[in-house]
Amino acid sequence: MRALVISKPGGPEVLSLQDRPVPQPGPGEIRVRVHASALNRADLLQRRGNYPAPPGAPADIPGLEYAGEVDAVGEGAGLWAVGNRVMGIVGGGGHAEYVVVHEREGIRIPQNLSWEEAAAIPEVFLTAYDALFRQLDLAMGERLLILAVGSGVGTAALQLASAAGATVIGTSRTGAKLKQAMEMGLEVGVDTSKEDLAEAVNQATYGSGVHAVLDLVGGKLLEASLRVVALRGRVVVVGTTGGSKVEVDLGLLLRRRIHLFGTVLRSRPLEEKIALAREFSNAVLPLISSGRIRPVIDSVFPMDAIRAAHERMEENASFGKIVLTW
Repeated sequence: MRALVISKPGGPEVLSLQDRPVPQPGPGEIRVRVHASALNRADLLQRRGNYPAPPGAPADIPGLEYAGEVDAVGEGAGLWAVGNRVMGIVGGGGHAEYVVVHEREGIRIPQNLSWEEAAAIPEVFLTAYDALFRQLDLAMGERLLILAVGSGVGTAALQLASAAGATVIGTSRTGAKLKQAMEMGLEVGVDTSKEDLAEAVNQATYGSGVHAVLDLVGGKLLEASLRVVALRGRVVVVGTTGGSKVEVDLGLLLRRRIHLFGTVLRSRPLEEKIALAREFSNAVLPLISSGRIRPVIDSVFPMDAIRAAHERMEENASFGKIVLTW
């Protein structure tokens, strides 16, 4: 099979397509012929040598998600048949023509989705769903602040939160991205290149703040967001593109009894990933099948143009997902 390989830590020039053996499914596993995948910030970090793959995942083949059809089933696997359309997340290796996963990790692809649309769903929608409803316990009528609302996870979280009846405030450093997000249901947009986050949120909420924060940035924006969290509010940190170190006012944390915690999906045990996949299938797939929630695609690149795809993401100009196809 063809696979995208990282030859050594570095820039996009270290990426190349190489031939690798086709993996074989073991007991309870399925092999998926991948038609499309997508690019994530983690792939850029792995390429630079800053985010190694977890144990069990290919060390030099990036890719955290896939969309394709079942090509083979291992012994005892009976959930899927050859030819079934499935999507899902992997710890690595998604940028190859074949992946092997546990059968219960697979998620059915709704009939109304193309391969490209399906590939834009798993990583960002599973991450957003887990963060919003399994970590933050977001409820109807609450106010949610999303830092980097124009990102892949940001656009997914915006749709999921809106569908759940929450009011969403979002940030971006680009006015055009905020305008696009407003068309998707964003109530208030904050351009952090021009506005002070705390002042803008306090003005929008009449000083009452937000009940929950989905932080996809980290750095100084985390400190600013803590100043607008309401009493007993919750903050979950999912990404650190803005920096992994920040000063936190612990007095503020104590006085408002804020719950601050972090989460990561990639390195979780198999059992947790299976539970999330099954819960997601029951809770979110109906919304996707009905068209109420749709993947947001910024651009589509063939896999042999992977360097250009990495450059596109590094420019920070994308809105939604960058999809890769075979």
